[in-house]
Amino acid sequence: MRPIDFLYRGLTRDPAAIAVEFGTASVSYAELVADVESLASGFQSLDRTPGSRVGICAFNTRAHLTALLATYAAGKVWVPLNPRNGRAELDAMIAATRPAILVADEACMGKFSPTDAPLILGEAEGSTAVAHESVRGLIRRHTGHSPHAVLRTPQDEQVIKFSGGTTGRPKGVVQPVRCINTQAESILETFDFGPHDCFLVAAPLTHGTSCFVLPILAAGGRLTLLEKPASAIILQAFESGGVTAVYLAPTMIYALMAEPGAADRKYPVLRHLIYSAAPMPPDRIEAARAVFGPVVETAYGQVEAPQIVTAMRANEFSYAGGRNLESVGRATRMTRVEVMDSEGRILGPGEVGEVVVRGNLVMTGYLDMPELTSQTIVDGWLHTGDLGALDERGYLFLKGRLREVIISGGFNIFPADVEAVLGRHAAVQECSVFGVADPKWGEALHAAVQLRPGATATEAELIQFVKRELDSVKAPKAVHFVDGLPTSPVGKVIRRAVRAQVLGDEVLP
Repeated sequence: MRPIDFLYRGLTRDPAAIAVEFGTASVSYAELVADVESLASGFQSLDRTPGSRVGICAFNTRAHLTALLATYAAGKVWVPLNPRNGRAELDAMIAATRPAILVADEACMGKFSPTDAPLILGEAEGSTAVAHESVRGLIRRHTGHSPHAVLRTPQDEQVIKFSGGTTGRPKGVVQPVRCINTQAESILETFDFGPHDCFLVAAPLTHGTSCFVLPILAAGGRLTLLEKPASAIILQAFESGGVTAVYLAPTMIYALMAEPGAADRKYPVLRHLIYSAAPMPPDRIEAARAVFGPVVETAYGQVEAPQIVTAMRANEFSYAGGRNLESVGRATRMTRVEVMDSEGRILGPGEVGEVVVRGNLVMTGYLDMPELTSQTIVDGWLHTGDLGALDERGYLFLKGRLREVIISGGFNIFPADVEAVLGRHAAVQECSVFGVADPKWGEALHAAVQLRPGATATEAELIQFVKRELDSVKAPKAVHFVDGLPTSPVGKVIRRAVRAQVLGDEVLP
């Protein structure tokens, strides 16, 4: 089976049903498939090499989605290029993957340096003099044509996404055909999407949101593209746009809750508010449930084993007396998850170690980095670098990153534990915990804290709050108050950048 076959599932359900809507316009499944096949034929006319790569630098536009699906249909490999990244980083990604074709919205043309590859214009900004081939032009010239069939094996490259730091050599994660198929089937099974579902594409298509495209289309549902994800527009889509599902980073959910009047509005059909990419403290989950209803859900994964390794549906948050509020759920049916110690032994319930994953969801490896690949995938197990513990029910509780464990006075401190407590303080909007070299403690725990608008708190108050909730060892030795925490292009707080911000350190990859 090919990933593009998920689109054909939706077509057979009802060719006349709306597949995609954008602004006031929409396209049916029949129209979408016709555009995708025409564009795929156009891609093959530009580059006849099976399995060659197509880089797409665009916002959440119709052209972006069509080009993504056409890449699959043409038997080519998708390389997502987030226009929110810096030019140097995008240039490094393009140099590493060497796309045979580049697609870019006109607004993204200056985001990267030109190459010898054909450059296809996605969405134009209006009156444009850009002298390039366009997505619409390729579709028009190849209307009625179907792409040549390309044999794809489960191990063949399908997507190359990038993981890791914002400096230095980028890590290209090779996701094969089997990975994309497993991801789509796991999401379908977990969230039980159907023809009635309308998924709001608000977060960037270049990241986790793209994981939901094939499952929604396979179910016969509808994708609503939101090019500019302003909080007020998202809330309006929840309230009257028929949106039933969305995938967002916690920071975006916080922004929605902070929108004036958010708690007073009604969201009659919303039933999947799925968060990932970073943890949400229990009090924030409860606050989100109070605003949007019992619809908050979570999924855990990483680029090396993309959405979803584990997941938790809305009703599960109340299990075990609310203990699940700190969990990221249980493993999906097609993926195995364990916790392992440094000697490679699988640990029992409640024991903290590195989260390891195996199954068809796992990447093939890092692009042109065999040594790093062999260090990351050992005996079939993907070593995630995340610390966590499984309870007796199989629920996973994350404790932070392996390299971020703080050893203070001989005690191991997991940043996620301290952040969860600080996040429960009424004055705290967001926080990040990190270690600082200290002559007495070896490492001293520091916290960067962003307060809620209008709220006040002192350093001593927050330190005492943690002492009461945990103990003195795990209480910060210093609290730094900041106006905001640095985040990645998809809204995930970058701990090393937080440390650099408050201490003036160099940001390391």
